[in-house]
Amino acid sequence: MIKMQIIGNLGKDCVVNTVNGKNVINFTVAHTERYRDSQGNQQEKTTWVDCAYWTDRTGISQYLVKGKQVYVEGQPEARSFQRNDGTPGASLSLRVRDVQLLGGRGEAGSTGGFAATGQSATSASGAPDNTDEPDDLPF
Repeated sequence: MIKMQIIGNLGKDCVVNTVNGKNVINFTVAHTERYRDSQGNQQEKTTWVDCAYWTDRTGISQYLVKGKQVYVEGQPEARSFQRNDGTPGASLSLRVRDVQLLGGRGEAGSTGGFAATGQSATSASGAPDNTDEPDDLPF
């Protein structure tokens, strides 16, 4: 089995469909990588991944909105095709097994997450989110 993990932002609001009596949540995740080229110039490359999450837990769909940062993992599928102008093209899609909400634009301080697989929320560092405990630091 091949497994792919992505952390990125949703490109648009998700769409919930029913196919042959089963629910599927479709969404697109964009991962942008920033790097310096051989001349030292700052470069940026964005990879778009079409995601299909086959689940009965469609309640998460209200949170899968444009700009939201998510973690998704599942089985990748690469497809090649020919464009209308005759040039070759390729697309990357993911059959999602797990999705977690990480935050989004305009949500300052949002480090907690929601796991659609029933896992508990964790902070960005992977530790449990214990925000209800008092701060005992003297400063």
